[in-house]
Amino acid sequence: MKRPRRFGAIRPIRTPRLQRGIPLRAVLPNAVTALALCFGLSGIRFAIGEQWEIAVAMVLIAGVLDGIDGRIARLVRAESRFGAELDSLSDAISFGVSPALILFLWSLEGVPRIGWIVALVYALFCALRLARFNAQIDDTHQPHKSAGFLTGIPAPAGALVAMVPLYLWLSTGQPLFRAPWVVAPWMALVATLMISSLATWSGAALRLRRRIRFEAIAILVVLAAAIVSAPWPSLTVVALLYLATIPFAIRAYRRVRQQRETAPASPSAPEPAAPEA
Repeated sequence: MKRPRRFGAIRPIRTPRLQRGIPLRAVLPNAVTALALCFGLSGIRFAIGEQWEIAVAMVLIAGVLDGIDGRIARLVRAESRFGAELDSLSDAISFGVSPALILFLWSLEGVPRIGWIVALVYALFCALRLARFNAQIDDTHQPHKSAGFLTGIPAPAGALVAMVPLYLWLSTGQPLFRAPWVVAPWMALVATLMISSLATWSGAALRLRRRIRFEAIAILVVLAAAIVSAPWPSLTVVALLYLATIPFAIRAYRRVRQQRETAPASPSAPEPAAPEA
């Protein structure tokens, strides 16, 4: 015998709880990221006024802030997808759009058609690099990242290296370094390195042993003093030394990959349980 159907009983519909805003502990790292974005945009403003030293300084300050916002987020345990997206947006503007416009207004404006194409390519390649990073952020198979390396040169390092002709011009005053046929190929090279698949050093790959940490601190102090006393030659040396480390990074990653290929296979771990819906 069928039971009578109850029409009066209605099940309550559970609506998903909306997340309002961001946690309080995430305000500080996101504020630092936003401040880096402001400095990067300010570099364009000073470049329009032909204040090249201040324009470069704005991009460099944005690079310093970009280097500490992630560490602050990890320190206060405020890492989030929102912060990652904001950081990528800040990097695209501060280290992609801003250096491209600064170098265009400084040099490439002399050949407006070709110069603008080069500036667009640089900014676009920087954005493509950041988009590739965001697309792979949840990917478990990342050979470079698992070995402690990066894929291509990061956006802040790309901005530092791209402005080498401007550093040389500020330190020597030679018009050769301002020539578009010098600046354009250099920018194209840096843009290509940003989207390349070359292994480059990262912080995880440069973990220092305790016995050389004091020497590393001393080197950083000397470097800071050199940048304060002679900023443009020092920045040129730093940028060129960074480029010189790329072949060593490629060699080190190739050695790590060979060790992984020749290492005996570890016993297969049980498959993780499927996440609950």
